[in-house]
Amino acid sequence: MKKNQKISVEQLEVGTFIRLPISWKDHPFLFSSFKIKDAAQIELIKGLGLKDVFFDPEKSDVEPVTSENASTQKPDEQALNALKEQMISQKSAKIDEQQKLKRDLKKTEQQFNRSVSMMRSMVSKISSRPLNAVSEAKDLISNMTTMLLNSDNLALHLMGDAKNDEHIYHHSLNVAMLCMLMAKELGWSREEVETIGIGGLFHDIGKLKVPSNILNKRVPLTTPEENFIKQHPLMSINFLKLADSFPDEAKPLIANHHEYLDGSGYPQGLKADKLDKLSQLIAVVNEYDNLCNGTNQAKGKPPSIALGLLYKNYKNKLNVEYISKLIKMLGIYPPGSIIELSSGQFAMVMSVNLQKLLCPNIVVYDQLVPKDLAPIISLQDEGLSIVRSLPAAALPEKIHKYLNPREQISLGIGQN
Repeated sequence: MKKNQKISVEQLEVGTFIRLPISWKDHPFLFSSFKIKDAAQIELIKGLGLKDVFFDPEKSDVEPVTSENASTQKPDEQALNALKEQMISQKSAKIDEQQKLKRDLKKTEQQFNRSVSMMRSMVSKISSRPLNAVSEAKDLISNMTTMLLNSDNLALHLMGDAKNDEHIYHHSLNVAMLCMLMAKELGWSREEVETIGIGGLFHDIGKLKVPSNILNKRVPLTTPEENFIKQHPLMSINFLKLADSFPDEAKPLIANHHEYLDGSGYPQGLKADKLDKLSQLIAVVNEYDNLCNGTNQAKGKPPSIALGLLYKNYKNKLNVEYISKLIKMLGIYPPGSIIELSSGQFAMVMSVNLQKLLCPNIVVYDQLVPKDLAPIISLQDEGLSIVRSLPAAALPEKIHKYLNPREQISLGIGQN
């Protein structure tokens, strides 16, 4: 049976996956394409006045009934109208919920962008007004710490792509925020949360001393160039010597964020006994963010793939307890993950509530729903499940354009 075949509404069965041949605004369902889950939905579809719908056998659990066996029973008009009104009301409520989710995402993104601007300003002041720069950084981290420690209903939200000249700031904020979240989950003190936060903000500041023709090179680096870039942690420390008020306790984790437990890291090749817990934690988070966002020589990995690679390939190099904690904290499908649902639809994870990791908020592809109206839904509410994660490159072009997967995975933190 060919895909998207027309069938009579009288042939509908629970378990058939269908597409309604009318505008999204002209029916009470949240999606125009969906799998029928109960007899009430069938009656509601019949009540729309449609003769036919499109049937997708690949996404269906059952075949449609034959025309000969199709039901000819007349529905209860009163019950049907009541059901329709109920569905319209529920759809309206869902749209309101989606608008709130979008507002929350927007609010978090605005705060994230303000933090990016603040960080750019702080870095520019390090040499001319170091006291001001460090004071502003401490205030930013203190405010983030207060929010993290005082809330039990935190959510990670996917942010928009970084501009070309802002990658270092997005990366630094990602690392700082994830380190602080993990420090909270590990039960560290407020002082330690703030220390790893300010260290995360400035860990890559030394890269600003690397010539852009090396830093942004899109072909393999020469050995001298690679060795030069490997000195950037120490360049960061030298840069921060301009700021006498920068906390000394944050400097080791900045110097050591590329060091591995087995001594194979850089720039000093330190082993586990020389690396404190803050250095070991930032090394895990920095590696994860680099895997997600890649380099000029290597493309970034989907977040779920990056977590898998971290666990599989870095067991002897990074603290396994911290890797496991990062996986547990972000869940199997972190924000930015491209997923296939049990309904056969494709979606992108937009945010996760850290208390309900298996029920992320997702934006779903539906060709009959305008992109700007694409619903952001909770898997928990819709009774859907995730079948698999897949790379963005595996999506058909039209779905790729609709979901707009991020080239850079930046995360903002907010409340649900």
